[in-house]
Amino acid sequence: MLTTTRFYYSAFLVIFLLAGCKSGPDPDQELQMVQEEIEILPPGELYGNLFEQVQTRSLFQDSKTFADAVPQYNVGLIRQRYEMLDDTTTEGLKDFVVQHFMIPQNEASFKTDSSSIHQHIQKLWQVLQRPADAEKSGTLIPLPNPYIVPGGRFREIYYWDSYFTMLGLQTDGEVETIQHMVDNFAYLIDTYGFIPNGNRTYYLGRSQPPFFAMMVRLLSEEKGDAVLKKYLPQLEKEYKFWMSGRDSIQSGESRARIVKMPDGSILNRYWDTYDTPRPESYREDMETAEKALEINPNLTKEEVYRNLRAGAESGWDFSSRWLSKVDGKFSLATIHTTDIIPVDLNALLYNLEKTIAKAAMLAGQKDKSRVYLEKADARREALLKYCWSKADTFFMDYNFRKKALTGQFSLAGMYPLFFNMATPEQAESSAKVIRENFLKPGGVTTTLYHTGEQWDAPNGWAPLQYITVKALENYDENELATTIRDRWVKLNEDVYSRTYKMTEKYNVEDLTKESGGGEYPTQDGFGWSNGVYQKLSSE
Repeated sequence: MLTTTRFYYSAFLVIFLLAGCKSGPDPDQELQMVQEEIEILPPGELYGNLFEQVQTRSLFQDSKTFADAVPQYNVGLIRQRYEMLDDTTTEGLKDFVVQHFMIPQNEASFKTDSSSIHQHIQKLWQVLQRPADAEKSGTLIPLPNPYIVPGGRFREIYYWDSYFTMLGLQTDGEVETIQHMVDNFAYLIDTYGFIPNGNRTYYLGRSQPPFFAMMVRLLSEEKGDAVLKKYLPQLEKEYKFWMSGRDSIQSGESRARIVKMPDGSILNRYWDTYDTPRPESYREDMETAEKALEINPNLTKEEVYRNLRAGAESGWDFSSRWLSKVDGKFSLATIHTTDIIPVDLNALLYNLEKTIAKAAMLAGQKDKSRVYLEKADARREALLKYCWSKADTFFMDYNFRKKALTGQFSLAGMYPLFFNMATPEQAESSAKVIRENFLKPGGVTTTLYHTGEQWDAPNGWAPLQYITVKALENYDENELATTIRDRWVKLNEDVYSRTYKMTEKYNVEDLTKESGGGEYPTQDGFGWSNGVYQKLSSE
């Protein structure tokens, strides 16, 4: 074994903790207790002071590199040797790390010998596929079936990425790969009670946008309604994770991922169990916290870390959606994700409720189906009440601390249309906002703000192009949907013809420039760009 970390699992404990009984511990304590029982440690706890020293001294340009390193000896022995290390200079520390860990490398470019972009992507499915994991190595959580990774620095499966990757796998007839990936996510739900951000121990405090129900629906398109019945237990378990604490919360209160509005309705927010620097962005988070305290001395670093982690759970890490302005400019140091009710998250949970209702009906559980339909109807009513801006005629996030809409435009506002939650009038005015403000030469821009963060202008992202196109088609805004699809597909093709790359994100405003912003360079690969291109270009 490479590490002293042991795996063991108590089914009784997880069932009890996920039951949501009022007398139990709070949701964060529940998740931590499950992880302690399973005994899986993030790198800071696994490697102790060695991890902090490596990250704070910037031994690697990318903080994720050491978080993903694989120990070549028993971890207890490595820690003991580190405590006895004589040469504690930065160079000596780096020599020690190289001697005791296998350092992961990014593949600079995923090139194939094909000139066709379609053939290139079809071959990339094999390049990006990872086999079932034999055992835990470093921070990697083993999965029982093969899976597709995004590419570049992203060497593990990612939750919401995978749905959009599956769209391309479906187009290319790779149904069994989809089956394997759905089974892996079901395994993670059964093991941990939720789907982590990715299969790394340092992601065990958070999830990502809940697309598992969409994956199950996609698989059911290929294998029939029996799929919905099969995964009903996992769909319900994931729902309990997002709704943990619902039964004991009072109106006007927030708890973990739950917010109970003054009118008694329940909506959700993004959260993370932990309030420490993200191991994969350790140095960056410490620097952000320092800046945040300079702006607002009343904050604590723990609050900043929690909000950064919650922003990572959103998948939009990072965006003006979670920020305030300082001297007229958005600043990451103002991040307040946990104050915000995100329109996309609540639309996704509406879909989860509807999917559980359908699966329960297929399973002959009519009473359960009715209950979940009622939950979905209540959520739709609450979302339309709190997240629709009459003044701006667009869906927006809601700051429940300030009891007001954030006033910030983003493509998250298209999720209610994607899930058919909007009224025809709301859809018509939303399409007008997209046409007049978001539409660019390469598709649609993520937000209307140039902040330097990657989930803002001028960047366009494959999943949001797909969401927007399908949202518009749902309400017969077909001309605009086709324009967006055609511009995005052409942009992908033009960049590929110049670089032979499929990248993680694209500059949709200036087609001569690459995308940028955020904590790391634009990555090549790339799972969801491949999937969305194959899907949209085939329709």
